[in-house]
Amino acid sequence: MIQRSLLVIGALVGLTTLSSGIPVSAQSFPAVAAQDADERLNTLLEQAREYVDANDYPRAIALYRETATLDPENPRIFSGIGYLEAQENNFEAAVAAYQQAVVLEPDNADFQYSLGYSLAQLQDYAGAAEAYRRAVQVDSSNTEALLGLGVVLTRLKDYGGALAAYEQVAALQPNNARIYEFIGALFIEEGRYNEAVESLKRAATLAPGRSSVYHNLGVAWVNLNDIDAGIEAFRRAASLDPRDAEVHLQIGDILRARGLTDEAFAAYRRASGIDPDLVEAHALQADIHLERGSFLLAVVEYQWVIELAPTSAAAHHQLGKAFLGNQQIQEAKAAFEQARQLYQQQGNVDGVAQVEETLADL
Repeated sequence: MIQRSLLVIGALVGLTTLSSGIPVSAQSFPAVAAQDADERLNTLLEQAREYVDANDYPRAIALYRETATLDPENPRIFSGIGYLEAQENNFEAAVAAYQQAVVLEPDNADFQYSLGYSLAQLQDYAGAAEAYRRAVQVDSSNTEALLGLGVVLTRLKDYGGALAAYEQVAALQPNNARIYEFIGALFIEEGRYNEAVESLKRAATLAPGRSSVYHNLGVAWVNLNDIDAGIEAFRRAASLDPRDAEVHLQIGDILRARGLTDEAFAAYRRASGIDPDLVEAHALQADIHLERGSFLLAVVEYQWVIELAPTSAAAHHQLGKAFLGNQQIQEAKAAFEQARQLYQQQGNVDGVAQVEETLADL
């Protein structure tokens, strides 16, 4: 039960947690050219900068693209385009722009980092790792590039390479709580839970108000079968960040595994209240309704799950059971048929067999 939803967060939850965005120095845009330069180019650059200041990125991008045709050898024009495209979440376009920037100025660590960041958002982790490495070659103290390298190498399951990158950051910034959290998350990924606890404890000492540290500590403790320490860590995370739905989901799993169904249900309800689209929280509440024999409530909750995840064969299967418990036979048959169809599409032989056995009994 507990293992179902334990999550490693921080370093592994998403690359957007790595930094606030593209480095400030890479955000600088091309300055107006000298007085004797092309007047059209200067006019476009001035207008583009005004649009940037007004956060009108689409118009700014259009103007910078026009300036690139007038000054195709200026890497900062392309880096400016890349930055703006990334702000618009157009990462393919951002990658193309940054690739042009690094061709023109390969020894700019910020351009290389920004290219790596954009590639990582496209889940091109191998390409991102290469760009991050080039950034570090240019600037060995670029901690953001080293952190990015560690994250993408973890995604590629190159744990040794990731740890080496993180250790370089720790050597440069020994009081950086974030790096010890990243290392702890990496150890969890590897199943090295004792080492994870030690690293995360150090992170907690340096940053006692960082909720994600305690969330990861909870994961490590539970995997070491120290459930009391695990739930204490999750509750500390929840107190620091009450709007973290996943923490309440974890707490609910532990309580349910201990047979504290009412308390678990309350935790799942808090999770779904924070994030109404959290499918697992609704599904677990529905499961408890079904176990209690509250079939109508289970029907309502499973229907909500299916609205969020219409291809979930398990949700249709469970909905069928809820309908059956509520003596809605035809509705139950329809739900079971839908579950069977989805199980077949997904190649779940056991699921198909279970549904067919139920239908045969009906």
